[in-house]
Amino acid sequence: MIHVMRIVMQPARRSEKDVDQHYQDTIVNSVVFDDHADLLDASTVAQLKELFPDGQAQMWGIVPGKKNVNVSRINKMRPGDWVFFSGDKRVYLGGTIALMWRNRELATRLWGTDTAGSTWEYMYALSGTRGFDIPVEEVRTLLGWNPNRNIMGITVLSDEESDTLQTLLTLDAATAALDPVDTIEEEAAVAAFDGELERTAQRAQRGEQAALKKRLLNSSTGQCALCGRTLPGTFLIAAHIKKRAVCSDDEKRDLANIAMLACTFGCDAVYEHGYIQVATGGAIRVSPLALGIPEVEAYIQERLAGRTVTWWTPKRESYYRWHRTHTFKDVPPA
Repeated sequence: MIHVMRIVMQPARRSEKDVDQHYQDTIVNSVVFDDHADLLDASTVAQLKELFPDGQAQMWGIVPGKKNVNVSRINKMRPGDWVFFSGDKRVYLGGTIALMWRNRELATRLWGTDTAGSTWEYMYALSGTRGFDIPVEEVRTLLGWNPNRNIMGITVLSDEESDTLQTLLTLDAATAALDPVDTIEEEAAVAAFDGELERTAQRAQRGEQAALKKRLLNSSTGQCALCGRTLPGTFLIAAHIKKRAVCSDDEKRDLANIAMLACTFGCDAVYEHGYIQVATGGAIRVSPLALGIPEVEAYIQERLAGRTVTWWTPKRESYYRWHRTHTFKDVPPA
């Protein structure tokens, strides 16, 4: 069976003392596998150590719920899915489910039990976690939810909803214990698919993009807003500072401020995938997560570190701020 990466909404309100303590114990401070080898079965330890060679990982868990209400939802979750932690009206943490297992004894040791005597025994390890600061109201709007809908329990989004958030927030899947058979089945499905593989761009959007680039590039050459290199226009694109798909109509028409020239030699990619941000005032700041990718780190250090983006202005700050809170790969909140 082909598994599409879904997004799981994990309620975890840190304003509640117990939840924040759990977060401190197993997210801020990773769980060391050898400390709990007496409660982990050998196969789980082996998989964890393969996924996390340093011998530790961030962990979370889910209670079965009254009359096992959560179990059917948990059964929809798979390694490779993305999890958003939400609480106090904001999404504040995200990461990839690397491994899932059930262990009541370990959950009780790590987190104790709730008032009903239940514990968070459906456990998972997280990889590639990063911080966010997204109002839940914005998630509701993006997914077309009822304005009063709240994330009350563990929620697995539909494929369509997951795809929407994955695309709009540039979510990159991290390490996970995926079944290698999935790759074979996915390739077979693509080969057998006889529908359209490309979506036809709307004429209005093409016209908008052309108008943007023409406004930004008034000669045959232009300057990349990020690295500052002057390059032929062929190697520069009109890059939206805030992702176009979530811009309002007025923002899309704000041609003077919504986009910047970015070169295709690397600047557009590292910005689009959140490895750099433009801080208030224009200073470029580098994601700590870039350190784990030598080629990305080398490019940033050579071309971008220490630079100030002259394209930044107070009128563009709201767009750069959106990128900082939604796309920039920030460290998880402590």
